[in-house]
Amino acid sequence: MYDIRTDQWFPWPTRRFTRANNRYGSRLSGRRLPGRPQVSTDSGQGPGAGKAQELSHFDASGQAHMVDVGGKPSTDRLARATGYIRMQAGTLALIAQGQAGKGDVLGVARIAAIQGAKRTAELVPLCHPLPITRIEVTFALEPAQERVVCTALVATRGPTGVEMEALTAVQVGLLTIYDMCKAADRGMEMGGIRVLEKHGGASGSWQAEAAAHP
Repeated sequence: MYDIRTDQWFPWPTRRFTRANNRYGSRLSGRRLPGRPQVSTDSGQGPGAGKAQELSHFDASGQAHMVDVGGKPSTDRLARATGYIRMQAGTLALIAQGQAGKGDVLGVARIAAIQGAKRTAELVPLCHPLPITRIEVTFALEPAQERVVCTALVATRGPTGVEMEALTAVQVGLLTIYDMCKAADRGMEMGGIRVLEKHGGASGSWQAEAAAHP
């Protein structure tokens, strides 16, 4: 039983409760109650694919905490992520021709993406600071879809993976493109942001199911 006043769980009483005599029932209906970690199902391929996993960032009492990786060995780890920003055809042409008002859009976005990967632990509170050994950021202009696709590859040698760093690089890169082009096109739309693959660690390699950006 969840007590909304103390924000804690307690064992259910032995007597039967009904919705009518549980005075918190109506207030809690439809809410996700704290203190009960949810599980996720991995839809990718590789060791453990398709198995439900407990969320590691919650302790036994349901409180958020930073996972202890002190006892894990340092191994080579790599992650690759992608995403896109869709825009008007004229905006894409400005980027391709280097005529955007703020200058070299993709050059600045690449540096921003690299910086974002390096500062992930400052942006996402439960991420571990990691000694990143490699960051590669690429941009592909796709005129037929009127978008720019960003792909980031991040590597480290450490006790935990770099999926978050790769995702952060992509999102910061795309945000920078928006910032540099918003004067011409405020309706740009970002999407398709996801991890494509990861390697290293106890779980081994994982690769996303093949799917093109919509």
